[in-house]
Amino acid sequence: METVKFTQMKDGDREDYAFLMEHETEYAAGTADRLLGTMVELDKSLSGYKVTRLGHSLQAATKAWEAGADIDWVVSALLHDIGDIFAPYNHDEYAAAILRPFVREQCAWVVEKHGDFQLLYYGEHVGANPNKREAYRDSPYFDDCAEFCEKWDQSSFDPDYVTKPLEFFAPMVREVFARKSYDPAVIRKGERLPLSDIATAARRSIQ
Repeated sequence: METVKFTQMKDGDREDYAFLMEHETEYAAGTADRLLGTMVELDKSLSGYKVTRLGHSLQAATKAWEAGADIDWVVSALLHDIGDIFAPYNHDEYAAAILRPFVREQCAWVVEKHGDFQLLYYGEHVGANPNKREAYRDSPYFDDCAEFCEKWDQSSFDPDYVTKPLEFFAPMVREVFARKSYDPAVIRKGERLPLSDIATAARRSIQ
């Protein structure tokens, strides 16, 4: 069987959909590598900053790693702006949609809302509301997003900062996207983990 038998989905049978499921599972297994390839394309996206969008993403992920953040935070920091390529007006939502099945709810929420939180730093200069984040004040993840933006996002445009290469983060991306999608043990709905861990940061600093 090389293709399904139907031309309308409603006409498919169990054999057709078993065949498709096998192909979809195989394709999904390559998600991490496709994302890593797309990250390289960030160098061709929005310009004008002192670092490229890839450089910014690597710097944010490096800061997360150096802070002792867990793998969900590090991968979320790396991919938080991946939507810049295809969704420049809602890049945060785009990135969150990619991450949501595979990372903690806390991290996906922060990535989804970071665009609104970032307005604190420049909204007044572009005619936008710098306090747009206040709409989310009641969220249990409000402080996490504020910290994410302050420590890893708005501060990661320094061309002199020594960042780790994409290859360093590739195994982490592959590990995250190899997880079972929407696994409650991964999503951990309502749970908060700190962005920083002093002990882990100390161990990483001597590696």
